[in-house]
Parts: sequence; C-alpha cells; structure tokens
Amino acid sequence: MFGDLFEEDSSRVSYNQYGKGKRLKTKALEPPAPREFTNLSGIRNQGGTCYLNSLLQTLHFTPEFREALFSLGPEELGSLEEKDKPDAKVRIIPLQLQRLFAQLLLLDQEAASTADLTDSFGWTSNEEEKSKPDVNLKDLQSEGEIDDPLMILKAILLQEESNLIPVDQLGQKLLKKIGISWNKKYRKQHGPLRKFLQLHSQLFLLSSDGSTVSLLKNCVLQAEFSFQRNDPQVFKTLTSESPRLNDRTSCPHWFDINDSKVQPIKEKDIEQQFQGKESAYMLFYRKSQLQRPPEARANPRYRVPCHLLNEMDAANIELQRKRAEYDSTNNEFELRLHMGPHYHFLNGALHPISQTESVWDLTFDKRKTLGDLRQSVFQLLDFWEGDMVLSTAKCLPAGLHVYQTLDGDDLTLCEIEIANEEDIFVWNGVEVGGIQIPTGSDCEPLLLNVLHLATSGEGEKCQQLTESPQVFPSNAEVGSVFTALAIPVGAIFLSSTERTNEGWTAIPQEDWRKTFREQGLTNGSFVLIQDSSNNNNSMLTKQGEWITTVNETNWIQVKNLCQSESEEELVKIPATANTVVFDIRIKAIKELKLMKELAENSCLRPIDRDGKLLCPVPDNCTLKEAELRIESSLGLCPGKAPTSSQLFLFFTMGSHIQPGTEMEIIVEETITVRDCLKIMLEKLGLPGDTWHLRKMDWCYEAGEPLHEEDATLKELMIYSGDTLLLIEGKLPPPGFLKVPIWWYQPRGCAGPWRSHQDQTNGPPPQGGVWGASATQGAPGDTYAEASLCYLGDIEISEDATLAELKSQAMTLPSSEFFVPSPAFLRAWTVESKRPSRLLRINQQQLREYKLGRRTEICLELLQKEENLGPQDVLLRIQRRLPGERAYGPPVDLVWDTARGWTAGALQRQVADCCSLPVEKIEIAKYFPEKFEWLPVSSWSLQTTKRKKKKKQENLQGAPYYLKDGDTIGIKNLLVEDDGDFSTDRDDAGKEKQKQLALGGRKSQEALRGQSSSVVSGAESPGRPQRPEASLSIHVGSFR
Repeated sequence: MFGDLFEEDSSRVSYNQYGKGKRLKTKALEPPAPREFTNLSGIRNQGGTCYLNSLLQTLHFTPEFREALFSLGPEELGSLEEKDKPDAKVRIIPLQLQRLFAQLLLLDQEAASTADLTDSFGWTSNEEEKSKPDVNLKDLQSEGEIDDPLMILKAILLQEESNLIPVDQLGQKLLKKIGISWNKKYRKQHGPLRKFLQLHSQLFLLSSDGSTVSLLKNCVLQAEFSFQRNDPQVFKTLTSESPRLNDRTSCPHWFDINDSKVQPIKEKDIEQQFQGKESAYMLFYRKSQLQRPPEARANPRYRVPCHLLNEMDAANIELQRKRAEYDSTNNEFELRLHMGPHYHFLNGALHPISQTESVWDLTFDKRKTLGDLRQSVFQLLDFWEGDMVLSTAKCLPAGLHVYQTLDGDDLTLCEIEIANEEDIFVWNGVEVGGIQIPTGSDCEPLLLNVLHLATSGEGEKCQQLTESPQVFPSNAEVGSVFTALAIPVGAIFLSSTERTNEGWTAIPQEDWRKTFREQGLTNGSFVLIQDSSNNNNSMLTKQGEWITTVNETNWIQVKNLCQSESEEELVKIPATANTVVFDIRIKAIKELKLMKELAENSCLRPIDRDGKLLCPVPDNCTLKEAELRIESSLGLCPGKAPTSSQLFLFFTMGSHIQPGTEMEIIVEETITVRDCLKIMLEKLGLPGDTWHLRKMDWCYEAGEPLHEEDATLKELMIYSGDTLLLIEGKLPPPGFLKVPIWWYQPRGCAGPWRSHQDQTNGPPPQGGVWGASATQGAPGDTYAEASLCYLGDIEISEDATLAELKSQAMTLPSSEFFVPSPAFLRAWTVESKRPSRLLRINQQQLREYKLGRRTEICLELLQKEENLGPQDVLLRIQRRLPGERAYGPPVDLVWDTARGWTAGALQRQVADCCSLPVEKIEIAKYFPEKFEWLPVSSWSLQTTKRKKKKKQENLQGAPYYLKDGDTIGIKNLLVEDDGDFSTDRDDAGKEKQKQLALGGRKSQEALRGQSSSVVSGAESPGRPQRPEASLSIHVGSFR
C-alpha cells in the first residue's frame, strides 16, 4: 500500500518536535490561529506545494489509508528519537506523515505545516509545483443563517470542551466566526451581550460575578439531539473525522479546502468552480460500500497511537497558554490615574499638590468593565472613603481639566471608548479641596497672554506695555477681561498668533458679551487691553516694533490721479480708524489744490503694492468699515464711486489675464448675468451669442461658469472688485454636463482588444496617439505619459446614469474599438492627464458623483464585465522578476476592504492571488510622481505597546494614501530577500527630477539678478496681485 515510503534517506531529513525549532517562523509573536467554524484544519502552502497539499488532504480523509498508517508501530517504522544512532533503522517519511495526520485530526490550529514532511522527502525550496488545485470533502454540515444570535452562541459554547467560556472571549469568538462584533450586529436589537445572556437564562448559565457563561445541561443534550436529526444549524461541531461520513440517508455537505483555508461550498457551485481552465485533473476513487465502525463516528482520536495523542494534547495545552498570554498582552493598556485628594483648584484649573502621589500609572485589561476598573481603584486606595467617581481629564497648558464622568459599570472600557494612556480623574464628583470645580468641554480653561499698560507705584499709568498670562474659561465673556485686570472700560484687541502689528482685530463693544471660544481664541492667543483714557491713541506698533509712547499721529497717503494740474502729487491726511472716507477725499482735494468740481465727480481707490487701482471706496464708509489700514495709499480718481446698490467689476476676454488689460464697469447688483454679458460684449465690440462668463478665482484662474444666466449678480454672490472673464463657447442647458471623453489603455497591457476595422494591427483612435509601450523594468506607472487618447465631447443630463454615459461615449465617431456592451468599460475621472477617481456603480446618477463642470472622463476597455462593490479597491499588482530590476506585466486585483484597510489584510490578499505564503512575500506601493517605492508593513509590529494608538493602521491614511488604481509591487522572498524595489527607470527618473530642480534654482537666481538691475520704477510683466488678506481654511476629514 505504501510503495517506497519506507526507503531510507536519513541524511537529508531534519526532525523537529512540535513547537520546537520550526523552520518557517512568522514575523509576528501571535500564536497560530485556532480552527475556523468548520473545525477542519488546512495545510500551509510552502510555495508551490498546492498539489502536495491536495494529495495529503485526500489521503488524510481516506480512513482506510490513515488508520492503516497509524497501525504501523515502532517495530515497523522505528522511532524518531533513534534516527541519529548508527545502527537504528528509522522510516522517516511514514513517521512524519503520521504526525501530520495527527495534527490535522487533533491540533487546534487553522493550518498545519508540511515543512518536516518535505524535509523527510529531501525536497528544497527550488522544487516547486506551479498549479493550485482545490480539494472538496463531503461531510455532514448544514448551511444556516447568522441572524439568530441564540443559535450562534449555542454553537460556540458547544465547541468548548467544558461548555464554559469567559464572556469576553465569547464576544471575541463571535467576532471571529461571523466577521462582525456583537455591538455592531445585535446590540441595537438585543442589547448588551451580558444582558442578552441574562434574559435567556433557560439556555445560558452566568456565574455570580457575570464573568463566565456556560450552556445548561438540558440545552447541551437538546443540541446534540438536533445534530443527530440533521437539523440545519449556523455552526456545527465538526471534527476532522466527521460523523456518519458514509450514511447516505444523512444530508451531505461539501467543503472547499484551499491550502490554509477551509470553507463550505454548495454542491451546485462545484461544477461552476471547476469548469474550463480551473478543472482539476487528479481524481481519487473510493468504494461507496465501505462502512465505518460505530466507535469511529465523531471520534477523531480513533486508532491514533498513544504517543501521538499525548503529543497533540501537550501541544494543544501549550497553544492555549500562548494564546491566553498573547490575548492578555494585546488587550492591556496604560491609564494615568489622577487622585483628587492630591490636587487643588488654582487659577481656573487643577494642579497637583505632590508630584509623587498625585498621578498613578495603572496597567489594565481593556476588555474588562468600568465596574472592574472602579473595584481595582478601590483596592489600590485604602484611604478612600465615600463615593468614587471616575472622569476623563486632559492636561492643558493651564493645568488639568475634567471633562466627562464615566457611567455604565456593565460596559467594557472599549465600549466607552477609553483610549491608551487616557487621563482618569478620581474624585467624589462634587468638589476638590472644598471647591466645586467646573467640568466639561464648554468651560475648558484657556491660557491667554494679556497685554496692557503697566501701573506705576503711585497708581498712574506708565507708557510701557506689560505681558501677563491669565486663565479664563472658554465660555466666559470677552468683557470679563476688564474685571480680571481691574480696568473699568476700554478697548479690546485680539490676535491668535503673536505680538505683531499685522494680526490684531478690534472687538466692538456689542461683541464683548460673546465668549472667548466664539471669538476663536485658543491657548497662547494674545489679548491687548487699551484703557479708555487712551482711546484716541494707538498702542499698536509702527514698522513691526512696539512703541513706548501713545502720542504719535496716524495718516492716510493720497495720490493725485485726476490728470489735473496741481502743485502737489502726494499728500498725507491725518486719520483714525473711525475717519469717514468722504472727509479724507475733501481734505485731499483742498491740499492738492484741485478744482472744486472734483468734489462731485471723484472717488478714492486703494492702490496695491503693484500699483494697481482697486475697487473705489464708498464715501459713507469709515476706514475700519472699508477694511483700510492706517498708512494705506489711496488714489484720487475721476468718476463717482458706486452706490450701495451698484457693483464695480473688472472684466477681460479669455482665461489668460495680462496685467493692465482688464476693463472696468459699474452695474446694478440686480442685473442678470445675460444682460451683464451683453454690456461687456458691447464695450469690447464683440458680436455673437457664443460667449459665457466665468468668475476669476482667488488663484487668478478661470473658475466655474455662471450657468444661471437669468440669475442676478447679487444672487450669485458677485461682489465689487471681482473679475469676470469672457470665455468663448456656449454653455450646455441647465441640468446638463459637457464632458470630454478620453480613451485609456494601461501601459504594459498587450491587450487582446483591437480595432474592429483591423484585427491585426489597428491604428490608434482619432484625435491622439497611444502612449509608448511599457519597457521591461518599468514600475508599472499605468497612468504616465500619453496613454490617453481624446475621443470627443458628449452633452449629457446630470440625471443620466454612468451606464448611459458609457453608451453615449461608444457612439463617438473617434471610437474605433469594438465594445460588446457598456459593462465592458471602466470609467475614471481625469486629473493632471492621469486617471484619478474610479466611477464604479453603473446605475448611479452622474449628479451623485458630483463631477463638476470641468470634469473629464476616460474609459478603459475590459476583458469581461465588472461590478465593483463600494468596499472593493482596484489595484494594479506586478511581480518582480527574479535577478532583475524589472517587473512583469500588471494584473488587476480587486481587494475587498470590508474587514479593514490593514496591511496584513492586503498582504494576505496579494499572497492568495500569487499562490505564495504570506510570510514569504513583501509588497510595496509605487509613487510614480516621486519614482519611489514604499514597503507596506503592519505598523503594529513596528511600535511598542505604550505607543500604539487607536485605529492607527489604515492604508488610506499617511504614509500610503492607498486608492483605486495604485501600483503594488510584489517580491518573492524565497528567491530574493533584499529590500530594494526600485528599477533602472526609477533611477533615471530621480536623476531627471534632480536636474530639473537644479535648473529651476539657477533660473530663479538669474531672474533675481535681472530684477535687481532693473530700475525700481519700471514696469515688469507678471501676474497681478491683490492686497494681502488673512485666509482661513477648514479642512474636513475625508477618511
């Protein structure tokens, strides 16, 4: 029966007892995972050992072969302990095969290793098999639903030897079995897990302290009886020796054993899975009349030798110990306990009385409840009397502040979202040191730097500013700063940055009742207090330096631009922030000795630092209302300023703005966009109706078109001083998009798709040229260079679906490729001449994609229909060629991220796709704009336990920013173990970037040299600049 398994070759064999001296060691300290809900063990793939694994599983599930092998004792095979003795006769291969079958039957691990067995064959890592068949085993397992928590919890408890398990571990095993936690799946309908177990006391028995749970005995008997009746269950207690394997009256079920993974499979799906190219060519026949003895039913220990039983029992005990240690270590975190009796409330915050006794570090299990934490703190503090309240706190610049009281003693620390290294304040919940303290985020203390005039010894105000730190609650009124400084009344100036003249903002008296938080102040902000006795003078700086006197005069500079004869060209007019613009204009006309008629037909316009005249300032405004700073320059120009109902606009033709080419116009704010366009076309002398308006954005580029031509400028929020651009081209009707369509072909794809006009070597589509084909060694930058070909524009409704857009694009005359249906097209948005965002749902309306008016779309032809889900990520993977700095052609990989964006999940998906062990590959993401590869690794393995943060590992965030279309390089560590992913093309690209950067610096130095030699009054072309203004940008979270 065993052929040449008895042939000896002890010189090529290494024997390792289980758990000692393993050849393949995992990178993580995590012990091997236990068996899945099928209770069947897979076999790890060493790299090309797929067929070997299939054969071994087939022999293992052939009880006649397995038990015949187990029947061979030391008399026939010898003992592995004697293999090194010169006269001993040891049969290594059958002994290792016995151990492997015992592990598959009895060892509680997800997959067994064949390393010792292949060593006994004398195999090396170079002798690999290339195909990957699957094995399907027929067993008694009914497929059920997971919507009934009672059935799931009963099945999990039945898998325990004593039917007893801690409640925390029950929740973890539930998460592992169904892939979702109790809180997310059942809490909303059934409440917390412990309460659910208490409500079903007829099934579950909770311990007195609620820490463990077990099934009642009658429930165990009923469950076993239901299994004997073959009732469908969610999870059935399985063994490698399945009960009633040959009982044809039972309800059979098939299992798909794919190396390490064992999953149920429906019988109707087997034919579909193994048809065509995936068809296996190894068949194994077994007589259907063979019967198993009754004592073998549901008994995996049947006929296993005693020494292997003892070895597996010891190995299971060791695995349980390691898992318990790992589980405990992985769920511990640090807490900082701040003891209320050792704190006192001072200057708006809590401060420790003694540094040694005020803060205690506590290591605690985050799976335990808040009540457990409270009990542990009680045991630590023998001196505590009365009630104990635990509250979250935070150390701020002003001191310690208490936020939220922790409630719910039956909730775990994970459920109440306690983080690692959290600050916990331990107190009675009422007062600290006899003082009732404020709590919550609303009254968070702010440490502000207050500037005010110093007071002399005689109580008089000095001319010197002093700075003092002050603490205020964030919900306190701004006017309370006068009370804190004992100043009756005055003026308040705020600055959120530093003590300079640029960032100060005066607070009107009506805003003094607003809080510091409403005014946007944070820790470290500056507050300048000016006494009412100095209200007519400025304590702010001149030329950025603080002054010690308050008697200097402020002024506005006015330049004559009326082209009238005058002795003076420039005058300075004394002014304050409350001076009216009309008064400044009249004084300037008098001092410039101009004609009195200009008083009725002139205006003041600010002059920016480039000499450009800005929008006229209304006469009835003050300098403060017009946002003009002291010492600003104004130009006295002919013409009236616009009224409060009018707009002063700049406009020009085209999107490329040249300095000095803008024209000016004054229109009513109630005028429509269509009428405004007509007036501008008349001023430019342009005929026709094929023009539209765009508003210039803040970076001096053409913004979105003004589509609503019947809307008024006021409704579209067009303000005085804005620049409108006249762009040629008629806009699509309201509710329609004009979308440029491109054809996209990834580089490196040979592609069976050709033009239906020329099946051999068709020409590229009209309107563009395909990019150069990928060369060997290119890192798979599928978006680079000229891989896009312009097809044309389509006009389509925003209510149309993505499938309709694809269908309309297929009708473009430039599209010469044969497309069976829109489902064979993949759509991307185009940014910077590269595909950017993947549009994945064909039946979704274009409006929901929020494409925008300037969005361009490229289409990619597929070999088969594609239907990506919202959790699927499309990646391009490339395997590195052994011994070369090059990669093979790219292959699309669809990664389901429903269980998280972790590096480990991605690595397992890539390993399964490449048929390689996960521990024997290394992957890296390619950044084409930098010509760099960034290895993808599990961050939790690179950080210590104290530094681990919640939700830290996410490939969507820094530094990977993984998204659709990214290139992933794969390196097989079995043949190449260096950490270099780069190619020759990367080196050339980096060198080119370096040369371009060096050339750019030289060009800037040359331009600076030229500008220094030009006369300061000469005009030089350049982009017009507006006056500097503060800019506040709010960046939301897009993860």
